[in-house]
Amino acid sequence: MTDTMLHFQPALGDWILHNLRQGCTAADVAEAMRAQAMPADAAKAIVDAFVFALRTGSPLPVDSVKVEPAFRHEAPRLAAGTAIRTSDRLVRVAARATQPALAVLNDVFSAQEYKELIALARPRLAPSTTVDPLTGRDLAGDRRSSQGMFFRLRENPFIARLDQRVSELMNLPVENGEGLQVLHYPAGAQSMPHFDFLVPSNESNKASLARSGQRVSTLVCYLNEVEEGGETVFPETGWSVSPQPGSAVYFEYCNSLGQVDHASLHAGAPVLRGEKWVATKWMRQRRFVAAGEAAALSHG
Repeated sequence: MTDTMLHFQPALGDWILHNLRQGCTAADVAEAMRAQAMPADAAKAIVDAFVFALRTGSPLPVDSVKVEPAFRHEAPRLAAGTAIRTSDRLVRVAARATQPALAVLNDVFSAQEYKELIALARPRLAPSTTVDPLTGRDLAGDRRSSQGMFFRLRENPFIARLDQRVSELMNLPVENGEGLQVLHYPAGAQSMPHFDFLVPSNESNKASLARSGQRVSTLVCYLNEVEEGGETVFPETGWSVSPQPGSAVYFEYCNSLGQVDHASLHAGAPVLRGEKWVATKWMRQRRFVAAGEAAALSHG
């Protein structure tokens, strides 16, 4: 499987960008290009490249786009069956999908566990950040109107127990996991459509990918009863998962070839009433090494 390049006039790129920013759908823009005798596959690939750049903050195409082979779906890492037995819990599978590989899981955390997670996280919350695609620095922004914090891997016996259970569910070593992140969304807060895989458009991402490989899967665990709203939405597939305390949504987006699945695009719908607490775990291809740990090792 090899990449191919599609070339186009810069004026066409300006036209595509203008129409997307005016609210035209990607499908409508690609159809207009097809009506001018451009092959449908080429039109879709060029427009998709602009949409991806806008969603991720990556550099916009100028006169060419790289077309990668279609994502190859593989058997999911999540175990088969209607329930998954970990070393300390039986987790029930409420629903599954294949593209992207996705599952809704019940009974991931007990009531005592999700209440304790919230209590431990609350005093450590800070405004959530996104990564500036040009500098790689963390910025507080409007793409995610929440507060959050990270636990260190196996920070204490309680977190170590949850890290172990989540690792068994996600079928990857504990060491491959980033620290458990807890997010708090007050009424009105949301997260805009985004990908969890790392886009190598800045030096920070490139360095992280070199250390630990790509993110391959996500587990979003719901920690409280949300009165209204707050669903996890997958706009490319039509899936919408309602937050239920103790349950979770699991999804995969990186295969054994290192390809990433754009159908994993997801968002947190606005919390209409009440508040939402979630705990998120990201798994990597290799042992996760944070930037600070890498710096310490290099001076060791």
